[in-house]
Amino acid sequence: MERFKIDDVAKATGLTKRTIRYYEEIGLIKPPARSEGGTRLYTAEDIERLKNIVAAREVLGFSLQELQHFLALKETTETHRAEYRHAAAGSEKRRELEQISAGLRRQIAMLEEKMKKMAMLKQELEQMAERVDALLQERREE
Repeated sequence: MERFKIDDVAKATGLTKRTIRYYEEIGLIKPPARSEGGTRLYTAEDIERLKNIVAAREVLGFSLQELQHFLALKETTETHRAEYRHAAAGSEKRRELEQISAGLRRQIAMLEEKMKKMAMLKQELEQMAERVDALLQERREE
């Protein structure tokens, strides 16, 4: 398995080394393996997770706390896929699925709220742009 130093990870993700270490400290990513000299050695999976974090922050506007919930839910869902078929009782499977469904519904509701706020902000900015354009047009006609 190929391992990457923090400089390589920073270049691949667009994050600073300090941010990567901070994300590790608060549990957004798991602590990477280390070389004998103590250098952090990341996997391609670590890089992909960091890219997902960047996308969630930039595109979705998630706070760090929301990111933690989102990533935990995503991890739970992925783990559940593998373990679902091995669960002993049908009621246990159902309870797990209900918990995952509830978590997903909360995430969807949060995204819908963010999208509503973004749409309102976009509308406000468009109105401001129209007013500025009208003022510019008035100045040209003077």
